[in-house]
Amino acid sequence: MPTRLLLGVEMRLIRSCRYRFLFVARLQQQRTFIQMRTVLKVVDNSGAKKVMCIQALMAIKKGARLGDTIVASVKEAHPNGKVKKGKVVYGVVVRAAMQRGRCDGSEVKFDDNAVVLVDKQGQPIGTRVFGPVPHELRKKKHVKILSLAEHIA
Repeated sequence: MPTRLLLGVEMRLIRSCRYRFLFVARLQQQRTFIQMRTVLKVVDNSGAKKVMCIQALMAIKKGARLGDTIVASVKEAHPNGKVKKGKVVYGVVVRAAMQRGRCDGSEVKFDDNAVVLVDKQGQPIGTRVFGPVPHELRKKKHVKILSLAEHIA
C-alpha cells in the first residue's frame, strides 16, 4: 500500500473490491516548536502549575526548543506559592515534545512540554526540579537547573 505524508496527515491508497481506489486519511500528531500561546507544564516548586508562552527569547524565528528561554504568563498556580496567577515570568524549556538530535545520532523527545521558572539572571525560582531533564542544558549554561534535577536524561 503506497503511503504519502501530506501536512501531518498520512494518506493511504487502498484498492477496494471493484478496483476503485479509496483514500484513507489517518491523522498524525504534528510535533512543532514551542511558540506563542503554547501551554507548558511547570516542573518545579515555584508555585505555578501551568504557563502560557508569550515569546521565545534567544531562539530561532520559529519558536523555542530544549534549553531555550521563554517569556510566559502564569495560567494556574497554587494558592500559597511564590508565583501568582497572571504574573509574567521567564522560564527555561526542560522538556519538549519536538525531537532534538544529539551528537551521537540519537534523538530525544518527551511526552510533554515542560518549563522551569527562572529570574532575569537565569537562576531558578524553585528549589526542586521534578522529572527527567536532558543533559543538553549544560551546553546552554543552565547548570543550576541540572544540579536541582532528580533525574538527568
